[in-house]
This record gives sequence, C-alpha cells and structure tokens, in this order.
Amino acid sequence: MSTADTVVHIVDDEETVRNSLAFLLSTAGFAVRVHESATQFLALAGEITNGCLITDLRMPDMDGVELLRRLRASDAMLPAIVITGHGDVHMAVEAMKNGAIDFIEKPFSEAVLIESITRAASRAAERVQSQAAMDAVRQRVASLSERERQVLAGVVAGHPNKTIALELGISPRTVEVYRAGLMGKMQARSLPDLVRMVMDVRIDPV
Repeated sequence: MSTADTVVHIVDDEETVRNSLAFLLSTAGFAVRVHESATQFLALAGEITNGCLITDLRMPDMDGVELLRRLRASDAMLPAIVITGHGDVHMAVEAMKNGAIDFIEKPFSEAVLIESITRAASRAAERVQSQAAMDAVRQRVASLSERERQVLAGVVAGHPNKTIALELGISPRTVEVYRAGLMGKMQARSLPDLVRMVMDVRIDPV
C-alpha cells in the first residue's frame, strides 16, 4: 500500500479554501475528497480505510479540535493536519494533544503543505499495512486446531514444554510436535517472533 492509494480528506467551511487546496494537492498527485463541514465528514469517517485529514481549526458547526476528539472517541482517527490562523496556535497545540500529527500556520507555502501531507499519507499507508498484517495473524490463529491453540497459549505465557505437557496431559515430545506445527502455520521465524505476533494483535489463543 503506497501513499498514492491514500485519499486526502479536506474539511473546511470555506468553498474557495477547499477548492484551492484540492487543486494544489491534486496537481501534486494526491487523491482528494472535500467536505464542507466537520459534521459531514464525521458521518463517513468510520468507513475510511486509507486516508488522511487536513482540517481548518475554526469552523461554524464544529471546530477542528472537537472534530479530532470525536474521531478518537469513535475509533475513526486518521493522520491529521490542522490549518491555523496566527492567533490560534494554542488551539493547534490542543489539536495535537488530541491526535493531530502537525499544524500549519497561515499563510503557508505550497512546499510546507505538500511535505506535511506527504508525511500524513505515509503514516496512513503504514497503518493500513499494519492492520493488514494483524488481520493475517488473526486468520492464522483461527486456522489452528484446538490443541495447537492450547499449546500456543502455554508458549505465549512463557511456560516450558514440560509444564505445558503436564497441564494438557500429553508428553513433552508431543508438545514439541504441536509447537513445530503451529510455528509453521503461524509463519513464525522464531519463538520470539511467534510470541510477538500474538502479543501485537492482543488476542487470547484459547
């Protein structure tokens, strides 16, 4: 997944600003969608799988800080950049506390905006790749047999083969066989790799 696949969502109540930003970013090679209000954007934010956000701070229906708060509360946060006027730096800092990765003061140069959006798009693409990797791990765990999942739970808990064998009522050699099999199914290169996979997706194998 590359930054070229990332859609930049522009939220601003001023049509001239939306259009000028959209033209600039489109010319720079970004896919762009514009939204005339924070409320309009929130209505579809949960459906966005690979996007980043550029939003004005001061808008009549909902300011940029509140928009970010609601995105976080609904688990729909995107890599976000806020555009701020000269007197709004305090608000911009609040926006960063609520998840924005950058803020840009008006007036800004095209180069500064493009650089910031490129970073946001890269972060969005990385997040999609990370989510895909976690989904793949969950699918691998789901493919394990019940006994393999029991052995995996013991391994993740840090138990030696003898302890796992005693708990499951099987021999240590059988535990080794199951462990070798689940290592292959999980596509783990090593025991630490296996444990890290399961810990990263925060699932209970059993």
